[in-house]
Amino acid sequence: MALTQMQIIQSLGEAMSWLERELSWDVPATELRHLTGRIGELYAALITNGRMATEVNQAGYDVVSSSGERISVKTTGRMHTGGHISFNTNTLNLVDRIIILRINTDEMQVETLLDAPVEEAKKLMSDAVTGKSCITMSKLINAPVKPRILLNVKEVIWNNYKLVELENGTIEVFLNDELVTPSKPYLRDIAKELGISILNGNVNPFNTRQLGSLLIKGLSE
Repeated sequence: MALTQMQIIQSLGEAMSWLERELSWDVPATELRHLTGRIGELYAALITNGRMATEVNQAGYDVVSSSGERISVKTTGRMHTGGHISFNTNTLNLVDRIIILRINTDEMQVETLLDAPVEEAKKLMSDAVTGKSCITMSKLINAPVKPRILLNVKEVIWNNYKLVELENGTIEVFLNDELVTPSKPYLRDIAKELGISILNGNVNPFNTRQLGSLLIKGLSE
């Protein structure tokens, strides 16, 4: 049975929390590829209002959009321009669209590096001798991607600030109605003003998602 959009949102939140926990134990993101891959697939299903592929290890694609597009989803934790994203050349004919995501582990946010029809994505690829088609990270990091508008699920106003939690769990901070980034320093300033600790029970700093959710909850009560 396909997951509903609400179940996808819930599963995405749970997977992100699991990732946060693993990272707090100093497990490198590169050792969590199965988990980050799952997060990417859930996120892609969310933003396309789609569903996960019905078969485990479905050849070629991972998600089917609401319009029936077969989407190959790749997720990375790389924050630099080194390395590449690889695809199986033999199964690209089964794909209609390619989405490449990056998990920013500092902000605990999912960022879109590429969202394009497969024929457009192929223009960025180079063939490798291993039967793989690759896109170098340098071609993705500097390429602007038009963000998909996500729904606000929680919102609170405090003084000149507005804190917003999006449906994917991302926390946004607005100061005098203007989006400010990165959001973590502003969240820490607000926490200081409110007398709320920025450390969790293990005496480690809350990440952006955790601190933002904590502040939104506290200011809503």
